[in-house]
Amino acid sequence: MAALSIYQHTALVSATSRNVCIDSVSPSSLKPSSRFYQNNLKIQSFPSSQHTLFSNYAPRRAVVSAVAANRLYISYTCPYAQRTWITRNCKGLQDKIELVPIDLQNRPVWYKEKVYPPNKVPALEHNNEVKGESLNLIRYIDNNFEGPPLFPDDPVKKEFAEELLNYIDSFRKAVITFFKADEMSEAAAAFDYIETSLATYDDGPFFLGQFSLVDIAYAPFIERFQPFLLEFRQYDITKQRSKLAAWIEELNKIEGYTQTRRDPKEHVESYKKRFSVQI
Repeated sequence: MAALSIYQHTALVSATSRNVCIDSVSPSSLKPSSRFYQNNLKIQSFPSSQHTLFSNYAPRRAVVSAVAANRLYISYTCPYAQRTWITRNCKGLQDKIELVPIDLQNRPVWYKEKVYPPNKVPALEHNNEVKGESLNLIRYIDNNFEGPPLFPDDPVKKEFAEELLNYIDSFRKAVITFFKADEMSEAAAAFDYIETSLATYDDGPFFLGQFSLVDIAYAPFIERFQPFLLEFRQYDITKQRSKLAAWIEELNKIEGYTQTRRDPKEHVESYKKRFSVQI
């Protein structure tokens, strides 16, 4: 069967698939080999009479079945949205929370008008309400859905977790300063802070020993910073930082995270355009 354009032709989807909005998804994402197909659509082979056909005259929010009433609106390129996507996966909520991709370069009108007026991602639709802001959302998903808990009960660990979450924005700004100027002191200090923090607990390789929302909150940024700094500044963030190196290695063993991870070359190209740099 020839590939179908979701913009100019029709979207053929199984009536038993989970709810997925396919607006702004590239046609290549509908190939069985694609990560989007395997993680979200999982279109099965059924007789043609059992398929639901959405024409290009139908509303662009082509929704498949009604298995769940919860929707997580993300962009595949946004680190803030990636946090919520990882949390959803690590809680085992793939069949409970629909993943709805939004093209940030061509945001559909219906998203701002009908879903989330701030017109940003991520946003979560749950219990007939729509909530935003990634750090709030990862806590919300952890507290309001089933699955393994991702935040500590121990008051000492909880206090340390809050400290780390509050530091993320300072960490991000310090590293981006290094992108813009040939001065690495702030970025180096920020990565040293991460290294020291990772040495606090010895019951595991993560910030709180065991994997938690803190790791989820930092993962998208370190995923992007590591390859870009290596190419752009020839700066290896793991050099003389064994804890950070171990953290990255163990993080890449967690399926809930790796399902969201992008090719490092894509991050490098994205940051090159964003910061107008020549490598």
